[in-house]
Amino acid sequence: MEGLVVKSTGLWYEVEINGQRKVARLRGKLKLEEKKLTNPIAVGDTVDLIANPQSDEEWVITGIGQRENYLLRKSPRKKGHDHILASNIDQGVCTITLRMPRTSVGFIDRFLVSLEAFRIPAVLLFNKSDLYKPKDLALFQELNEIYSSLGYQVHLTSFLSDSREELEQIFSGKRSLLSGHSGAGKSTLINMLIPSAAQEVAAVSTFANKGVHTTTFAELFHLDRTSSIIDTPGIKELGIAEIENSELGHYFPEMRKLLGQCKYHNCLHVEEPGCAIKEQLGKEISTRRYESYLSILFNEDNRK
Repeated sequence: MEGLVVKSTGLWYEVEINGQRKVARLRGKLKLEEKKLTNPIAVGDTVDLIANPQSDEEWVITGIGQRENYLLRKSPRKKGHDHILASNIDQGVCTITLRMPRTSVGFIDRFLVSLEAFRIPAVLLFNKSDLYKPKDLALFQELNEIYSSLGYQVHLTSFLSDSREELEQIFSGKRSLLSGHSGAGKSTLINMLIPSAAQEVAAVSTFANKGVHTTTFAELFHLDRTSSIIDTPGIKELGIAEIENSELGHYFPEMRKLLGQCKYHNCLHVEEPGCAIKEQLGKEISTRRYESYLSILFNEDNRK
């Protein structure tokens, strides 16, 4: 049988077979095939299964289908390993908050770089607009100009006041990965769009200005017959994986169009003379984005 992985706990999986969810485990020998991954199977994977002769309720995963794409991060718990957030997605949606808690530009850019590796479209949802003060709105306008000019979808939202129909349009007809910091509103959004999901919601700490982890495992929810959302646990740091320093500029669209114009073919766009990227700082390339590039390039803590 063939099925779709809709939930992963790391030990067992929920697989959708002909519209019904079944519990499944991974055949032991498959666990060693991709040694550098903490999760050999991810939500969104298509898998082959056989019934467990010892249990009517449990299935055994015997094979994993070819992935069209995936979103990867460095494992925060196992050094030298990567973790797949989800696979076979049509778009990545990042919930962003400029307060309670604050999402850094660096986090946004690491999310975008990870999607650019597979040319996966991105949507940026700036949530909690009802809490924004004038300086927050000014920052949003600046970031909106930057990201919209690069071709990314940007929306200013409040999941507590925006209409369901308005938000549904963002996810219509696609399989979307939903990501962001804990407390940014992912679970609130899921509950608005798919009440049957009944995701737990917790308040943000006013002392630490940080959210509480309420989503423990990645899980796929169906919005309708052609639309689904993969909810993922809140992420504190999004470490870049499988991207070499020499390739990093390719995943910044504004840099990509200038590549080949530098004096040196192996230019890292830092201190090299005749760098076309640095010549465009403050013009075609924003200083904020360039700072994110340098942070990813040199700071190993940001790649974990």
